[in-house]
Amino acid sequence: MPDDDDLPKDLAHITPAYKRALWVVVLINVGYGLAEMIGGFLADSQALKADALDFLGDGSITFLGLLAIGWGLKLRARSALLQGIFLGVMGIAVLGYTIYRTQVLHVPEAGMMGVFGFGALLINVLAVIILLPHRKGDANVRAVWLFSRNDALGNILVIVGAGFVFLTGTSYPDLIVAGIIASLFLQSSFSIIKDARNDLKQSKST
Repeated sequence: MPDDDDLPKDLAHITPAYKRALWVVVLINVGYGLAEMIGGFLADSQALKADALDFLGDGSITFLGLLAIGWGLKLRARSALLQGIFLGVMGIAVLGYTIYRTQVLHVPEAGMMGVFGFGALLINVLAVIILLPHRKGDANVRAVWLFSRNDALGNILVIVGAGFVFLTGTSYPDLIVAGIIASLFLQSSFSIIKDARNDLKQSKST
């Protein structure tokens, strides 16, 4: 009897191993999101609050991906389309807030920014490792993978940005990093929406 993980890539969304991976990713995202939100209020840091919302949003979107496992291709594609739109809205919001912050400069607390950024990186690297064997499949599968991958890349940038904030004593490195992350969100949003539209077309032809 073949192992569940030996199923064809287009059936990756139905493997028990993938379901277990999604549950773990949901729990660690929501758990760290709540912890980071508390840290954001204690440190009075908008950056940490925003990152906490990102974690909670990722947990919610991954949970949606988990629910979509038993759905048909058309509904899974619509779920992925929703995820892509959500990611695009996040990218536009981050970009808009970054532009606003260029007019209202406030130097973040580099130490707290770095500590929580490093903690977030560890969580997201763990999520990436868990999802790595399941990154191929339909649009819904790829959307969940891109969310976790983006977060890990974003956290690396946050840590680098924190270092430059400390060295320069200005908020500009923080703003540059936010702009790069927003661009990454928008690029992935476009990719997810494109994949979802292709899956929708495929579902209509079958």
